[in-house]
Amino acid sequence: MPRPIALLTDFGLQDAYVGILKGVILSQSPDARIIDLSHSIPPQDVFAGALVLASAVPYCPPDTVFLAVVDPGVGSARRAICIQSEGRLFVGPDNGLLWPAASALGSVAAFCLDRPEYWLPTPSSTFHGRDLFAPVAAHLSLGTAPDCVGSLLPDPVSLTIPQPLRNPGRITGEVIYVDHFGNAITNLRPEDLSGQPLPLAFEVTEQFIFGPANCYMAVQAGLPTIVLGSWGYFEVAIRDGSAAQLLGLQRGSPVSVTFPAGRIPVSTG
Repeated sequence: MPRPIALLTDFGLQDAYVGILKGVILSQSPDARIIDLSHSIPPQDVFAGALVLASAVPYCPPDTVFLAVVDPGVGSARRAICIQSEGRLFVGPDNGLLWPAASALGSVAAFCLDRPEYWLPTPSSTFHGRDLFAPVAAHLSLGTAPDCVGSLLPDPVSLTIPQPLRNPGRITGEVIYVDHFGNAITNLRPEDLSGQPLPLAFEVTEQFIFGPANCYMAVQAGLPTIVLGSWGYFEVAIRDGSAAQLLGLQRGSPVSVTFPAGRIPVSTG
């Protein structure tokens, strides 16, 4: 059986772009198993795409080929790459999109996709997902080695998630993603707050929310809460509502936690 291929794009579902990707893959690998992770990444939002991809990788089969396309630089000098990490393969633009997911697994090896024999003929300058990434992913799913589709690349573009700022008595994080439900996912993790007495006081838009709660239903409808989300980060939520809308949260909004007696939190991560 071919290796499964997981797709993530900012293409949306109104146009035929996603279907075309699948058509190219299945034309070359008819038995391919395709997983749709998301096609609703905000247009050209590489950072959001990187976060969503990283959140999904641990739950896909260990031999998955991940094809991710959020590519505002298509047709420019930006490189096309494949990254290999712990048995998984990542195909897409070299703009940092693949880096958090691949590097979180362990050591990486990157390859510049510079072998046109693995592309579609006469590729366009506006749809590398169709003409370059999809056929390469199909070849990889059939067992082609990464070093066959490209040359070793020593300097892939990296993208990092902002780290919380630690000061006496306070740690300050920020919202890094707002999901479909309006939950504001922060960059604060349990290990950032280890050893502190509960409940903690999270300062969000000049109000304090005490938590974390064990689930969204722990508060009355319409009230804010802090929960540990499925990505492993604390998130700000409104039961039966949108925290982003009701609290005015967006990516970059600060979320702080205060500590008693001026203690300085020390991350265990």
